[in-house]
Amino acid sequence: MNSVTSHIEIIILLPLITGILLFLIPDKLKLFKGISSILISAVALFFAFQTYFTEVFNGQINLFELRFLSLPDNDSLLSAVTAFTMLNIDSLARLIVLLICFFSFLILIYSIVYSNKERALKNYCSFILLTLGASVLTVFADSFLLFIFCWGFLGLTLYKLIKGYDEESSAAAKKTFIIIGASDGIMILGIAIIWKITGLYNMSEISIGTSDAIRITAFLALLIGSFTKAGAFPFHTWIPDYTKYAPASSSAYLPASLDKLLGIYFMFRICSEIFVVNQGLKLAILILGVLTIIIAVMMALVQHNYKRLLGYHAVSQVGYMIVGLGLGTVLGIAGGLFHMFNHAMYKAGLFLVAGNVEKNTGKEELDELGGLSKFMPVTYIAALIFALSISGIPPFNGFASKWMIYQGIIDFGKQPGLASNLWIIWLALAVIGSALTLASFIKFISGIFLGRIPDNTKIKEVNPAMWLPVIVLALVCLVAGVFAGKLVVPQLFGPVLGEISYTGIWDSSAIALLILFSVILGILVYLIGNLNKFRKDDSFIGGEVNRDQTGYEVTDFYKTIAEAPGFKHLYNMAEKKWFDIYDLSKGVVLKISHLFSAAHNGILSNLAFWVLAGLIFMFIFLLL
Repeated sequence: MNSVTSHIEIIILLPLITGILLFLIPDKLKLFKGISSILISAVALFFAFQTYFTEVFNGQINLFELRFLSLPDNDSLLSAVTAFTMLNIDSLARLIVLLICFFSFLILIYSIVYSNKERALKNYCSFILLTLGASVLTVFADSFLLFIFCWGFLGLTLYKLIKGYDEESSAAAKKTFIIIGASDGIMILGIAIIWKITGLYNMSEISIGTSDAIRITAFLALLIGSFTKAGAFPFHTWIPDYTKYAPASSSAYLPASLDKLLGIYFMFRICSEIFVVNQGLKLAILILGVLTIIIAVMMALVQHNYKRLLGYHAVSQVGYMIVGLGLGTVLGIAGGLFHMFNHAMYKAGLFLVAGNVEKNTGKEELDELGGLSKFMPVTYIAALIFALSISGIPPFNGFASKWMIYQGIIDFGKQPGLASNLWIIWLALAVIGSALTLASFIKFISGIFLGRIPDNTKIKEVNPAMWLPVIVLALVCLVAGVFAGKLVVPQLFGPVLGEISYTGIWDSSAIALLILFSVILGILVYLIGNLNKFRKDDSFIGGEVNRDQTGYEVTDFYKTIAEAPGFKHLYNMAEKKWFDIYDLSKGVVLKISHLFSAAHNGILSNLAFWVLAGLIFMFIFLLL
């Protein structure tokens, strides 16, 4: 057995087996379960590093060739099964697996201290480890059958990592499970069509054009699955509800990081390998991408619950990834994949920041917070880095990936076709979305960390186990931005896409040095200025001190957006769930159910009529 197979065996089987065994240990031994889970995730992370950085193997291996599942040569039944258990190991898969292990390790460290009695989850560590193992197997799976089994299992762990502690949270958990489950069913339809067309189950062996309705149907069925997992419009509505009611650690682990990694990874496989996408489908993907950016960020602007605000931004940023992959160019795809990497870093960090605030204050509304930078300086600095990163401010990583996508759009405009001719629209909406993101994170940072301190505030910085993962993610955001062009992008995505050439001039290292110089210069000016000369006093109105009445909540300013002409009606419709695919579908199903209920009213003659009508329909169907 070679080292590649051995490493993959450990990364997959060790978390799965340990996760199952931890179900046997009572939750009162929470500390033991937490430490055990951290150690297992650390081992998986170590071997993921080994697999990514030291192995150059690219190719297929079989799941049944792993040590504990060795197969006798003369067993024909199991030999047939092995045709559906192939794993495909390549550079991108190894990168995604490394990130999955990295986030699992950080989240488990964070979770050993983070807890919310109201939202405490039973067997939390078990489900995290099961999610880790199943996610790795999903990424490596080459067989569609193995892939869809693991993909569906992750829907179950997603459901279990949000606790129904009241009616609203239970409804959010059910909504998540139904939307994810429905998309899995649609994916099965797409897989069945692919098998019917090609007779193949292994993704690496399939390349299908999108020249007719049946092939386009298969493509759209798989695309819906990737969009739903990643949280793209119009299949995104489960994410804001999930992030509002789930523990912050669950939101950081799944909707913020792993679900984005898996959804966009699968979209890359669909658009770049399994299918040859035609111009009409490219146009549709780009339209959905920019709609995801704009619609979600507009909803984020008016949120007062900071976890729900982050949930909408977890949707909005997916739009940039979709646009990048939808372009189909090397630079666009590299930008989309890099943004996938970056988003996982800063959005997971933002949810952990939200968990820190929630842990210390017990509050989730921006109206009830303020001034926490004085009490939680480490969390504040990390939150500021994440906010600048997601807003696309240099020299952080979010700017680097967005800049690549912008350049990819401009290059795409040089190609023939309707989608290419509309490049200026894709670029304008992407830039506008970034500006609106900055506006909403001014609200997030100001509402929580700046402004006046609420009365009787007596809190302190969180436990190091909670701020250490946040600082690690913040440092990654900085390093990945500063060294993006010359180191990070070529190292991470060069093996997948080949040489990546840039349009225009961008030297992230030089820009970082200039910004650092500006910050140091500003600090020196501040220190030299002798601030003791300035008088400090309370605010006053008309010459009279009126401190208690001069406060202006940051959320009040953003209310003007929701009440602006044109937007007010749309926001009201959104509040009534007019754009929620889940509520719309539920309404249609209930109406149909009511119609059938009215028809079957218990009167014998009516029942006889329906039986006769059913028999006639079956007879006609058999004749056809």
